[in-house]
Amino acid sequence: MVGVGIVVKRIYDEPESGDGYRILVDRLWPRGVSKERAALDLWMKGIAPSPELRKWFGHEPTRFNEFAEQYRAELDANDEAVTALHDLAAAHATVTLLYAAKDPLVNHAVVLRDYMNDIIGAVETR
Repeated sequence: MVGVGIVVKRIYDEPESGDGYRILVDRLWPRGVSKERAALDLWMKGIAPSPELRKWFGHEPTRFNEFAEQYRAELDANDEAVTALHDLAAAHATVTLLYAAKDPLVNHAVVLRDYMNDIIGAVETR
């Protein structure tokens, strides 16, 4: 397996050569970002939280722990998207998960990164 590094970054930040394979993990296209400026390799809408969970969360920090728990449960049930992301992470030295939320710590991409790192760690220890 190629050395796996999954990082998160706001889509509004400038693309950098160190970003590696860039994946937008939001269900909705971010406002004010052209496809050219986004410099995406892939848009994985299907790995984002469900619309219901996203709306309930509303990026409210006090709901983040419960949101993370519910989102991880959605990911557990989303084998196809999780497997696809795992395969991409295995094929690229760096994968950057792009998100539009304002808070760099309270957003679904952070939960997704940690979830994927947990899976990768479990696979590597077998």
